[in-house]
Amino acid sequence: MVQTKKIYLCGPIMDTAQFESREWRTLAKEKLAGRFILLDPMRRNFRDNEVDSANEIVEFDLQDIREADLLLVNYHKASIGTSMEVFYASHVLGKFVICFSPFPFKDCSPWMIRYSTRILPNLDTAIHYINEHF
Repeated sequence: MVQTKKIYLCGPIMDTAQFESREWRTLAKEKLAGRFILLDPMRRNFRDNEVDSANEIVEFDLQDIREADLLLVNYHKASIGTSMEVFYASHVLGKFVICFSPFPFKDCSPWMIRYSTRILPNLDTAIHYINEHF
C-alpha cells in the first residue's frame, strides 16, 4: 500500500495580511489535492497574542512539521517563524524543503539557501517539482 505524502505549507503569517497568507495556500491546496495531504497552519484560529496561545501556535506547527514528509515554503519576505520552521525541518529532521521565492539567488538569505533543498522562482514551478519528484 502506497502511503500518501504530507506537505506542510510554510510561510509568513505574522505581520502579513490574512489574504496574502491564505491565497497561495489555497492555490497550493487546489493544485496538489488528491495526491498529497496538505497541512495548513492557517486551519487553526488563534486570535489573541497571549503567551499560552503563542506556545500552542508553535507546538502545533512543530507537530505538523514532524508529521510532514516535506515542506512547501513561500519565501517572499523574511520571517522569523518561517526561518525557524525551515531550519527545524531540514537540519533537525532531515526533511525536504522546497521553497519558492521572487528573490534572485544573490538576494536570498544564506540561511535559507543552506537549509532549503531547492529554491524555485514561483509556486507553479515548485508544485511541478513536487509532482515530478514525490
